[in-house]
Amino acid sequence: MNTNYFKIAVLPGDGIGPEVIAESIKTLNAIAEVFQYKFQFTYGLMGAEAIFQTGNPLPDETLDLCRDSDAVLFGAIGDPSFDNNPDAKVRPEQGLLKLRKELGLYANIRPLTTYSSLIDKSPLKREIIEGTDIQIFRELVSGIYFGEKYTEPEGAYAYDVCRYSAEDIIPIVHMAFQEAGKRRKKLTLIDKANVLETSRLWRKICQEIAPEYPEVQLDYMFVDNAAMQLVLNPKQFDVIVTENMFGDIISDEASVIGGSIGLLPSASIGDKNALFEPIHGSYPQAKGKGIANPVASILSAAMMLDYLKLSEAADRIRKSVEYAIENKYVTEDLNTKQSYSTNEVGSFIADHIKYSEKSYYNLENIKIGKSTIV
Repeated sequence: MNTNYFKIAVLPGDGIGPEVIAESIKTLNAIAEVFQYKFQFTYGLMGAEAIFQTGNPLPDETLDLCRDSDAVLFGAIGDPSFDNNPDAKVRPEQGLLKLRKELGLYANIRPLTTYSSLIDKSPLKREIIEGTDIQIFRELVSGIYFGEKYTEPEGAYAYDVCRYSAEDIIPIVHMAFQEAGKRRKKLTLIDKANVLETSRLWRKICQEIAPEYPEVQLDYMFVDNAAMQLVLNPKQFDVIVTENMFGDIISDEASVIGGSIGLLPSASIGDKNALFEPIHGSYPQAKGKGIANPVASILSAAMMLDYLKLSEAADRIRKSVEYAIENKYVTEDLNTKQSYSTNEVGSFIADHIKYSEKSYYNLENIKIGKSTIV
């Protein structure tokens, strides 16, 4: 990998995906200007848009593009025309599931932190959530989403098989232990071991691996209790590791703690490939209205820079995002009284990346509801 030149596959996807991806690209172009990096962005089709154009939610050309890139930047997936049709045989989400499997993206990492200026946007009380800092590690290419599926021809019954092997579990458990060792030294396995054989396998493997990380405290929590504890006392968690479906649900629940699902990025990591995406969906109701929050996508780009070992550049993005949030230069999901468009928020963050405190944006104008550049 060239230390200054990077090939990035860009998959805008569906709904608001293209809008938030455009702002991520804007911030990465600002990073390239400041740090003298070269990003080659090559676009590919995936999801509903790919089905409309090719009949395939993940065309072979897109898969080849992703394999040949240093990283993949992804927008969102999903379309109501498929969501509302239970008989649809081809669905946008099939493209994302196949991409994860083909690229071996076994670990989905979702960081959750709180911004002090946004705590009042959370449905939870300040004293409960202030200081929350969680990393969720979700296994991504096995479990019930990838198990055998069947629907009886007459529609009388159906099943989905949840299947795990030790080789599916071991890599992400090691990754989670290693992350906990860098943080507050606590790892929580979320499972349903009182009912599910697959969960008992997860516990067995965690117990076998734990002695390799004596500095990390390992504990266990049933998924129903974990869902409750995230609301009652989220600060008790440091690093969470869990299986695919539980991770999907728990991480979306956790996203509300920070005040908006539009704030949370994610990374999907494999041994050779990596994909970065906001955790929000395609939000088709907002498509084309300029109200989508681009922050989660922009922070996903920051996680991509970390993966590419460009940590200083990643920190520059995060500081600029925090600056925008602290100065209330945000979309309407975070400030209904005075908000800015998707494009305006992205431009503000990109401008701060390039000029820092010498930004052309006049904060006095911003505070009184104007966006004049002086």
